[in-house]
Amino acid sequence: MSDGTALAGADGALRCPWALSTPDYVTYHDEEWGRPVHGDDALFERLSLEAFQSGLSWITILRRRAGFRAAFAGFEIASVAVFTDEDRERLLTDPGIIRNRAKIDATLANARVLAEWAPGDLDELIWSHAPDRAGRPAPKTLADVPAVTDESTALSKALKKRGLRFVGPTTAYALMQACGLVDDHLASCVRRSAA
Repeated sequence: MSDGTALAGADGALRCPWALSTPDYVTYHDEEWGRPVHGDDALFERLSLEAFQSGLSWITILRRRAGFRAAFAGFEIASVAVFTDEDRERLLTDPGIIRNRAKIDATLANARVLAEWAPGDLDELIWSHAPDRAGRPAPKTLADVPAVTDESTALSKALKKRGLRFVGPTTAYALMQACGLVDDHLASCVRRSAA
């Protein structure tokens, strides 16, 4: 049982405690979470996956990511934006993804909205909400990591104002964490300085 502080993994390195429950999490934590992500398609994927995660554990999404990528044309905005009603019905029966009608519809609608944006607009909008890292102390325990911040609330509002769905402040903050806008690796985590 963790008190929310970093724990030693099998290799002896300290990591955020959430990362140690499965090898999938260790890999995601060490190689991906908190590292800067740029590019509209890459950010569309992360935004979509964070929306699908809402109400579920992240490991559920992580283990189905290959299925999501196959089902949603690699999250290429231009391709998903032209999905038809037949594609929607296919997605609703695809066992490789989470078959939630509202989340599927939001992903398709978001792709159609984003297809109208100029290249780089999604990247610019999301990264314009990155807080000053220097002004934030490194969290010492999981209790020090917020679920929502002023920046994530502002990002959520900006995305909704531009027509995107399933982008509440908590989802926006999870996106900010996953894509490196904030560094929520614990102070003693081996990945803190590498994120």
